[in-house]
Amino acid sequence: MKITKNSAVTIHYRLNDSQGQLIESSFEADPMVYLHGAENLIPGLENALEGKLAGDTLEVTVDCEQAYGPYHDGLRQEVPLEAFGDIQDIVPGMRFIAETEMGQRPVQVTEVLENTVVVDGNHPLAGQSLTFFVEVKDVRLATDEEVAHGHIHAHGGCGGGHHHHDEGGCCGGHDHDHGHCEQDPEKEAKPGCDGNGGCGCRG
Repeated sequence: MKITKNSAVTIHYRLNDSQGQLIESSFEADPMVYLHGAENLIPGLENALEGKLAGDTLEVTVDCEQAYGPYHDGLRQEVPLEAFGDIQDIVPGMRFIAETEMGQRPVQVTEVLENTVVVDGNHPLAGQSLTFFVEVKDVRLATDEEVAHGHIHAHGGCGGGHHHHDEGGCCGGHDHDHGHCEQDPEKEAKPGCDGNGGCGCRG
């Protein structure tokens, strides 16, 4: 069957950044399983997969507007060190959930100064075009429960067990004041797949 809305789609992918550097690949691991039409993927990749069949391969370059959005300078801010509460040993690369005027937002530490910490609320791939090589492994109808929940259950949902978050989003972002930060346990573990938002997953 063709990939259409509410299809459960299994793919292998390889993701390169705008400089042609490999960010990640699923070919040496489990394939990714997602619910088509539920905004599990960035728009540009999901649009490219529409109508494809099991066995198809494609290479597509997605511009930043259809990926993780443009880079917003206002989402890079200095935050007082006391905003991090009792968290010790703050280092660049750590991820936190920041309380902002617009609600919670994931941020990444980019620099630690004497009394302040520089955090960036942009997705690590914001402002970049991304190139995906994709092999469609399987296409089936999603179950009613999967459609209702907005993700595939059998393989742990988006990314076949990897949980992704859209940290800059295709909608870009706004300038926020950070009230306080708390550590994001899903982000401190490994910066690979979920850190870069690779596989085009939106969350």
